Amino acid sequence: MKRTVVVLAFFILPAYYSFSQVSPVPSPTDTMRLVEILRTNRYGYEKIDSTTALQILVGQVHLKENTTHFYADSTVINNNARIIEAFGNVHINDNDSVHTYSQYLLYNLNTKIATLKNKVRLTDDKTNLYTEELEYDVNQKIGIYRNGGRVLNGTSVLTSKEGTYYADLKDVYFKNDVVLKDPKYDLKSDSLLYNTDTEIATFISETFIIDSAKRSIKTREGYYDLKNKKAFFGKRPVITDGALKIIANEVETDDSTGINKLRGNAVFIDTAQGVSVLANYIESNRNEGWFRATQHPLMIIKQDNDSIYITADTLYSGRLSKLKADTSMAKDTVKATTVVDTRNDSADRYFQGFRHVRIFSDSLQAVSDSLFYSGKDSIFKLFINPVVWANASQITGDTIYLYTKNKKAERLYVFENGLVINKTGESMYNQVKGNRLFGYFTEGLIDYVRAKGNAESVYYVRDNEELLVGVNKATGDIIDMRFKNKELNRVIFISDVKGTMFPVTQIPEEEKTLRNFQWLDNIRPKTKYELFGN
Repeated sequence: MKRTVVVLAFFILPAYYSFSQVSPVPSPTDTMRLVEILRTNRYGYEKIDSTTALQILVGQVHLKENTTHFYADSTVINNNARIIEAFGNVHINDNDSVHTYSQYLLYNLNTKIATLKNKVRLTDDKTNLYTEELEYDVNQKIGIYRNGGRVLNGTSVLTSKEGTYYADLKDVYFKNDVVLKDPKYDLKSDSLLYNTDTEIATFISETFIIDSAKRSIKTREGYYDLKNKKAFFGKRPVITDGALKIIANEVETDDSTGINKLRGNAVFIDTAQGVSVLANYIESNRNEGWFRATQHPLMIIKQDNDSIYITADTLYSGRLSKLKADTSMAKDTVKATTVVDTRNDSADRYFQGFRHVRIFSDSLQAVSDSLFYSGKDSIFKLFINPVVWANASQITGDTIYLYTKNKKAERLYVFENGLVINKTGESMYNQVKGNRLFGYFTEGLIDYVRAKGNAESVYYVRDNEELLVGVNKATGDIIDMRFKNKELNRVIFISDVKGTMFPVTQIPEEEKTLRNFQWLDNIRPKTKYELFGN
């Protein structure tokens, strides 16, 4: 058929008229907008009453209003109500940018609102929206569904009970029972904003996410960039990864690199190991298995009644299996490195502290420049000016290894220049020195210390009534300090003993202390709250 332009008054020549009971009823044209009939197989009029006539088009109908094209199997136009109804294989092409399909259409020429029903699909060639009923504003290019719908965008599928699609902005606002399924993420929320062009999902209510590695995320604010695999979570999100839990004011993640950044009151919890790390900033690499905590970091190793608190300028943790595999790190003075073992094995984890290390528990305290702790053997290795305090005793040396069992101190080794000082009264200190020290604990309390190699001692001797007898200064190959009820009970000389007993009032001042004596109580952590920082 040749193209025919029809004003809604529709002056149709009788030669084209094919319905036996249809007659043309002219309508006023001054308020009518121009609608073009570009194609139809048959058409005609049906007069309903004195004021209403229907324009009926059947077969391959193609209409155009401004830049919007309408296609259907059949169409009925109500001139007075200014309504178009279309049936069968309905297709709206809005300026070649948005295409809408359905089996039924009700279109209001005044409001430019199209109501589509039955197998509705809206697409911009990249994104497809499916629903059973859609309201589409042709002017504003906004589509709304209220009875369930889903959006397919690449490999992502989003469903909700209600949704609003903004064609110009490429935004979809999902509401009520929102579900996003993506190869990397499964997401559930009450409300979600999604841009089909950038593929960014913006969280505007409490949202629950499970990723492909079964990591769960709970957040109330943020976004996920599905295209670039980056995300931001705000308002203290909670991320659970097997035995690991992460909490912070804000979390940034990058799945392409595995890098996570936690800012503001960040918490890293390993429930399997009973280890928590707190800091204002934590950076981690999930792919390589390490994390680094700065800005007042604090590690807590949970125990039944006496947890261990550790702080340093920087706390670092990685996978022990990769550390051991690196031959350049065979020594105890290990340095941080990247690792690629992604197993969530808590016992395979090690921790390091750098600069100003401080340790506190009710039964034991320590300081050093750096620290290495392995979850595999539970050994605290203290380097550079380490000091350990247990009750009234202080232990120093070049390097100290503190062995724990069931998270309680079991024994310690001091390598080179070991010195034990036990305060026994005002300006009175028992001392034992040796090339190496071996200390042993019972139920987390110091039991005895053995000094080997060039051992020396200063011991304030008391009688059975705890009255001071004198000061014994001696040397030997092996010297033991025995403790009872947290106090030094006696000193035992094992072999090659040489010594002098001084009356308390006659001992020379220089004989009261051994070489390198320092009582360092001023730097001893007194409470766990000192370690929390500002």
